[in-house]
Amino acid sequence: MEGNTLMTTDINPSYYQKGKIQVTDFISDQKLTFIEGNVVKYVCRYKDKAGIQDLRKARWYLEKLIELEMQTTLLEEIK
Repeated sequence: MEGNTLMTTDINPSYYQKGKIQVTDFISDQKLTFIEGNVVKYVCRYKDKAGIQDLRKARWYLEKLIELEMQTTLLEEIK
C-alpha cells in the first residue's frame, strides 16, 4: 500500500463513492448495526457491482434483521 491512507480503490471502490455521502459514512453517521449496514451497502451498490446477487444479499440481511426484531419483540412481551 502506498502512503498512509486507507482510502484506496481496493477498499473504497467507486460504487461506494456515488452521491454526496459515501455509504460507509452514512452507515457510521446513522450508527447502524452490522446487519442494518449490510442492507444499505448491498442496496446501494447492486446497480454497479453484482446486480441481483447483491439484492439477494440485501434481502438475506433484511430477513435476518426482521427475525431478530421479532425475537426481541416477543421477549419484551413476555416480560
